Amino acid sequence: MTVTSPEKTAIANAIETLTSASVLCIGDLMLDRFVRGTVERISPEAPIPVLAVTSETDLAGGAGNVVHNLSVLGASVHLIAAVGDDAEGETLNALLADEPGLTLDLLRLAGRPTTVKSRFLTGSQQMLRADRESTGPLDDSQQAAVMALVKKNLSGKGAVILSDYGKGFLSDGLIAEIIAAARDAGIPVFVDPKGKNFNKYRGASLTTPNRAELALASGLPTGSDDEIEFAAHRIMDTCGIDNVLATRSEQGMTLVQDHDSLHIPTHAREVYDVAGAGDTVIAVMAAAVAAGCDYAMAATLSNLAGGVVVGKVGTATVRRGELAAAVWTGEAGQREKIAALETARGRVDLWRKAGFRIGFTNGCFDLVHPGHVSLLEQARHQCDRLVVGLNSDASVTRLKGEGRPIQDQLSRSAVLGAMAAVDMVVIFDDDTPLSLIQALKPDVLVKGADYTVDTVVGASDVQSWGGEVYLASLVDGQSTTRMAGKLSGKPD
Repeated sequence: MTVTSPEKTAIANAIETLTSASVLCIGDLMLDRFVRGTVERISPEAPIPVLAVTSETDLAGGAGNVVHNLSVLGASVHLIAAVGDDAEGETLNALLADEPGLTLDLLRLAGRPTTVKSRFLTGSQQMLRADRESTGPLDDSQQAAVMALVKKNLSGKGAVILSDYGKGFLSDGLIAEIIAAARDAGIPVFVDPKGKNFNKYRGASLTTPNRAELALASGLPTGSDDEIEFAAHRIMDTCGIDNVLATRSEQGMTLVQDHDSLHIPTHAREVYDVAGAGDTVIAVMAAAVAAGCDYAMAATLSNLAGGVVVGKVGTATVRRGELAAAVWTGEAGQREKIAALETARGRVDLWRKAGFRIGFTNGCFDLVHPGHVSLLEQARHQCDRLVVGLNSDASVTRLKGEGRPIQDQLSRSAVLGAMAAVDMVVIFDDDTPLSLIQALKPDVLVKGADYTVDTVVGASDVQSWGGEVYLASLVDGQSTTRMAGKLSGKPD
């Protein structure tokens, strides 16, 4: 399905409904631990690098990342999962307690460790992953406790997600019981599958295999559109699954239903990291259906979200504003230019490691005129990658008064994203871009020559880390305020 302009409004409206979604998520919860450091020597004990640890970061993974995606979207979510009676279980409980809109039921299992994946990294290179886990099924009393929680909390939910990572929490029997209870309650069940046996998901409303998982489960090739459809129908017919959403990497997604198939293309973009994209896809799919969208619309939103998240560094999420930006700036090469701060920081780090000189400028850019174009082109000549800080709508109104901006922030960011001189746009809500400059630490800060170095916000900060300030020449007679006056019939 190619998204045309009339459809964009419907998609944008659907994004706003995601805050009304209420989702029950059940599945494997794990602690993702990232140990970072530097390597400067080889161990004298064995021919292996010695990692000098500089930092450790813990994140909620597996079902934890699914509920994090739902929380960021503004949905209400209830998680049922299990951890060990250990320090890592306490860490996960603390991490999840900070998620807005999340209700948590964690079983504490004595004698069973919390699943922990420890990744050891230097720079962007992963050296080793060490897993601590027990993958056997829960005992009968533990499964009964899970099922009691499921039945207690089904009421009022618009969707159920089974997040199966093969860690033993979701046994075949427990999956069957959960699906049966949800179907009896009229609630759709969405499954992120694991392994080749999809029979255990019989009765599910939708499953989200990638191309390789679909080929493994069906025993059929999955190279072409026709092959994807045929393999999906094989799964639906033999395993009793209502719908299949096949994720196909750079080829987008295919939604296969009983009598219809919908091929949703993605757009060419720079892919930074695919980690966690599957969690984002199923979270958006379930939230959209829970909010009242049909499966085609939900799949379209999931495809947009998947496209945004692979443009981020590390396991990531997608906010509603980023989804909306992807709708209006969905042409190839544009949508990945509009980034939230956390994404921008990671992308700038990668550019800097590649040896690129980072430039920064900022403004309202309301009714872009030749003066703006000249500023951006001059700024781009001072660097290898140019980041533009864009005042949010609220920020512009505070600075310029009521009636401004004339164009909203999504429209202004779309225009900037279409410009070849601009590599990334970050919207900020403060009156000045100082905190953004301090976060990104550009090598060169560019403003117009109507400023002096002493009056440029962030100049002293940039100079403190060895950067420079460049004052771009102005184009005479160009002003957004003058253009706005002409539009309103006021004389110059």
